[in-house]
Amino acid sequence: MGITAANTREQTKHQQRSDATRCALLEAGRRIFARDGFDASRIEDIADATGHTRGAFYAHFNSKEDLFFALFEQDAVKLLRELRFVLEHSSGDRLRALRNAYKARASDRQWMMLSLEFKLFALRHPKVHARLARTHRRIRASLKLDTVTLLPELMTTGRESRDVRRVALEAVLNGLVLEHAYDPQTISKTHAATLLGWMFDVLVGSNELSRDGPLAR
Repeated sequence: MGITAANTREQTKHQQRSDATRCALLEAGRRIFARDGFDASRIEDIADATGHTRGAFYAHFNSKEDLFFALFEQDAVKLLRELRFVLEHSSGDRLRALRNAYKARASDRQWMMLSLEFKLFALRHPKVHARLARTHRRIRASLKLDTVTLLPELMTTGRESRDVRRVALEAVLNGLVLEHAYDPQTISKTHAATLLGWMFDVLVGSNELSRDGPLAR
């Protein structure tokens, strides 16, 4: 029993160290992808930023793409959890709560930049483009992101229509965040938030449009 308990404790410590290393690699990858761009980022730099070697990186991830997908899944799970919390505490007006949560996502500039960087990488490398897109879709489908809404307003049309509108919402969000980061004098935070609300109304079919004021700096 003593040996078994000692082995169990050692295995637990090893797992904790392994989990800590993986988390550190994910955070380093996020920073370096955002700083250098996905294509230019090097595995050596990501590993070095955590005080580890390439061997430690490959013990957890097969490639930069694998690390990005882990980041995507991590952020998607976090978003799913946050949306469920928002909807469960929405006092009945779930559509408006979802709209506000969508507008609030514009504050996560780093993730939008990473997402755009990754898609540009895929477009620049035709040999891996299709595989990366398939993996992206598979992870998104496995997370069942569309089930979080549970809103009758969003369930009146077929799945294909919902998927297209979801992608359109993501594209508008990414585009506005990029334009604000590039030229905040033309697209201010107020502009971006207002436009995101309007696009949500158009794509989801909400009646919230009249509640937003005119564009103002």
